This record gives sequence, C-alpha cells and structure tokens, in this order.
Amino acid sequence: MQKKHISFSKRVFTGLGLGILFGLALQFLFEPDSFVIETATDWMSIIGSGYVRFLQMIVMPLVFISILSAFTRLTLTSNLGKVSALIIGTLVATTAIAAIIGIASASVFNLNAEQIIQGDAEIARGTSLEETSQGIEADTLPQQIIALIPSNPFLDFTGQRATSTIAVVIFAAFLGLAYLGIKRKQPEQAEHFAKITETLHAIVMRIVTLILRLTPFGVLAIMTRTVATSDLNAIATLGEFVAASYVALIIMFLVHLLILVVIGLNPLTYLKKAFPVLAFAFTSRTSAGALPMNIQTQKQLGVPEGIANFAGSFGLSIGQNGCAGIYPAMLAVMIAPTVGINPLAPDFLFFLIFVVAISSFGVAGVGGGATFAAILVLSALDLPIALAGVLISVEPLIDMGRTAVNVSGSMVSGLFTSKVTKQIDTSVYQDPTKRLDTQELEA
Repeated sequence: MQKKHISFSKRVFTGLGLGILFGLALQFLFEPDSFVIETATDWMSIIGSGYVRFLQMIVMPLVFISILSAFTRLTLTSNLGKVSALIIGTLVATTAIAAIIGIASASVFNLNAEQIIQGDAEIARGTSLEETSQGIEADTLPQQIIALIPSNPFLDFTGQRATSTIAVVIFAAFLGLAYLGIKRKQPEQAEHFAKITETLHAIVMRIVTLILRLTPFGVLAIMTRTVATSDLNAIATLGEFVAASYVALIIMFLVHLLILVVIGLNPLTYLKKAFPVLAFAFTSRTSAGALPMNIQTQKQLGVPEGIANFAGSFGLSIGQNGCAGIYPAMLAVMIAPTVGINPLAPDFLFFLIFVVAISSFGVAGVGGGATFAAILVLSALDLPIALAGVLISVEPLIDMGRTAVNVSGSMVSGLFTSKVTKQIDTSVYQDPTKRLDTQELEA
C-alpha cells in the first residue's frame, strides 16, 4: 500500500480493520484463554507492544528537546504563563464537563454496581484495588501542585512518577529561560547552545518519523490481540455499562467538536487530520505512547510547536477527559446507592464533580490511569473501592474509547489555546496536504 502511495491514514485504518477481523477469527476458532491464542498473541506482542515501547522510548526526549527548542526559536518567550494557564484550565474544565456527562449517562442507563454478578476474577480485582488504595491518598490541591515540581529531573526522565512528563516540561522551561538570560549577556555561548539544541531536535524528530512509519503494523497487532483475548460473553453480560460508557465518550467527543465550532474552526478538518492519532490511541490504550503523533498532528493543525508540546505533555497527567472524567464519575454514581447515598442529590453531585476535576491532576497517561483516578475519587467520597472491580472483564474495551477521548481533549486544548492567543496558523489548519500522511512519513 505504501509503494502504491496510499495515504498514511488509510493504511492505519486498514491495519485497524485487519486486526479486528484477525482477532475475531481467532475468537471463533479458539477459546480466549486457550494455549494457541496465548502463544500467538504473545509472539504478536513483539510487534504491538514493541511499537508502543518505541513510542514510550521517545516521549521524554521529545518533550524535553521540543520545549527547549521552542525557546531557542523564540516561540515561547511571550505569554508563557497565559499559555500554560489556558491549557491547564481547558483540560480541567473539559474534565468537569466529562464528569457531568458520565453522571448523566449512568443515570439514564440506571446503572447500579449491585446488579452486576461478581465472579472470582471480579472479587480478586476488588481485593487488589482495596490493597492498592491503602497506599494512595487523595492529595489536596496544594500537594498536587507541589508534586508537579521536579526535585530530581533525572528521575523524571525515567518516567517513574505520574507527573514526570510535566516535571520534564518545567525543567526544560527553566533551561529555556536561562538560555534567554545568557543570550542577552553572553550571545556567543547562547548561539552555540542553540545550535546544539537544534541538532538534537532534528535527530529526535527523525527518530519520531521512523517510529511513526510503523503505526499501521503496530495498530494491526494491538487490535488483533485486544479482540482475540476479549471475553465476548462478559462483554455481553456487561453490555449495558459498555453502551453507557461509549454513549458518554461519544457525547464528550462531540463536545470537543463543539468547542472547535465555537472558536471558528471546521470540525470536519479536525476529524480528517486527527484520525491517525485517535485510531492509534484507541487501539494502543496509551496516551503517553500517542504523544509523538499527538504533537505532530497539532502542528499539522496549525498549532505552534511550543503550545503543541505543552498541550500534549500536560494532557498526559492533567484533565484526561475519559480516564479521569467520565469513568470515575460513572463508577461513583453506580456505587453510591450500595451505601444508601442518593447519587442525584445536589450536594453529592457538586462534590463529585469538584473531586473529579481536582483528582484529574497527576493521572498517568499509561494503562491503569483510569483505575488510579477511580481510587482517588471513590476514596475521597468514602465509597467502597472494591466494587470498582466488577468491570474488570470489559476494562480493555472501555479503555480504548477513554484513551482516544483523552488524546482528543489534549489536542483540543492546544487548538483552543493557540486560537485564543491568536497564534494558530489557520492556513495550515485548512490545508488538506498538511497531515500525517504527507511525504515525511514516506522518505
């Protein structure tokens, strides 16, 4: 398909479709927990999981060098505080909206955790969540803000903390500000530093391009494994919750498109250009792994590189609309009746929305982020955490949609911020040739 110059997005979509068909064929021929599927998917993970690991490998270097390069190119020297505030404000505000949508969906579908039959897997999952919650306490807002500040940037480069990505952004911003100071007093040293930065930026971006070329193959392998190992019977049993989740996720995605309409951007253009990264996020279930494609897509939508990096990086740990917004809100509404709480009581609703918005700080953009957010919210509301384990069998299926909405939310925050600050290049946004299926992925 590449030799025939078929577009990148079409190749990604083909990989997605073939993965679904191959996974369904394996489901039809073998049991989900059979030795054949276990062995086949284990070998296939070399392609799927290997691709995700390549993306995760380049995340921290990409974030660091891109932010630093934005300073050396003088693209982030003005309105830095305003840009950061707008991005974070948009992410938190949309997460609050996502919580409202999640509450409404759970109420309309009349979901209740007690109605779900728990098997051994669900009970074991609930016990595990309770044990995990003992080591996690819902931090106050000041504590969460402090957690964003890097005390050891070298540790954060390893990605060991949930807020490591934002910490790397802050460290790079400090280096950028230091560069600007040196540029005024010692221009020769500053020029030398800028050249080194630009050289490293070119190398990192080339690595990103090489990895992105593997996307169709990675999507095919990941989708095959997801479909082949899913328990279709459990999905059918919990079909109502799956349906309610996707109704909420689709409505939240429509809210993203509505935001674009309000700020004067064509949502159809956004859909066409964002499809490859959203398709990857859907299949891979990792916002962090999607970051390189996220940033590249924003740039193809006319967002300045500095804002694109800030929006993509902050979106990994703040305000994930799907994982930190819709999911914990729905769980809270489902679980509240089990302890005699009316989930539609105004005081409970207002407190739930507030807790969801605040707890959205520091949710890691990798698998398990939604569980972490749910534990924080449920513990803050003093609700039984173990009941969150009843959804273990449909977690992968729901997490696919959640991750796509997370990535869309971060990109929309970048578009909104660049539009408000009048830095967006509308000619690039409207140009149909400026997208991830251009020649840079072919050369």
